[in-house]
Amino acid sequence: MDVEYIKSHLKPHPDFPKKGIVFLDIFPLFRNPVAIETLITHFLHHITSHTIASSPSKKIDVVVGLDARGFLLGPLIALRLGAAFVPVRKRGKLPGECVSASYEKEYGTDIFEMQADAIQPGQTVVVVDDLIATGGSAKAAGELIAKMGGKSLEYLFIIELTFLQGGAKLDAPSYSIVQVDD
Repeated sequence: MDVEYIKSHLKPHPDFPKKGIVFLDIFPLFRNPVAIETLITHFLHHITSHTIASSPSKKIDVVVGLDARGFLLGPLIALRLGAAFVPVRKRGKLPGECVSASYEKEYGTDIFEMQADAIQPGQTVVVVDDLIATGGSAKAAGELIAKMGGKSLEYLFIIELTFLQGGAKLDAPSYSIVQVDD
C-alpha cells in the first residue's frame, strides 16, 4: 500500500531530458510531508528488517548520499539510524583531500569524489540515491567506499530502471521501491 502511495506522487515528464525518455520526478514527494515520511519510513523498515538483520555487525555506521538527490534522502535516513552522513559529489565540489572514482555516462566520463577521512576502515555503509539506471554512479560510490576500507551493505533507490540492469554492476545488493520495466 505504501508503495502505491509513493508511486502516486512521482510525476512523469515525457520527452525529458530528451525525446523518448519519460522522466519520473521525485520532487512532488517533498511537497507532501506525509508522502516523504512514508518514503523515509519505508526505507527505514527495509533497512531495519533486512539490511541490518543480515549484517554481521548488526548496525549501519554511514549513509552515503549521491550528488545531488541522495543529499535529500541520506541525512534523513542517517539521522533516524544514528549513523553518519557522507556526501559523494562531482569532482571539485568538496574541500580538502579527496578520493575519486570515474564512471561512464551516456555522453562521456564523469568523476565522483569523497573526502578522504569520511569513512573509516571497517565501517558499514548503505548508499542512497533517487534512481538507478545503468548503475555507473552507484558503482563509483561503491569503489570510493572500498578504497577507504568501508563495507557496502546495500544500495537503496526510490526508482530502478530494471531493463538497464544497473544493479548487476554493484558490489552489494540493491533495493528499489519502484521498478520501471521500459
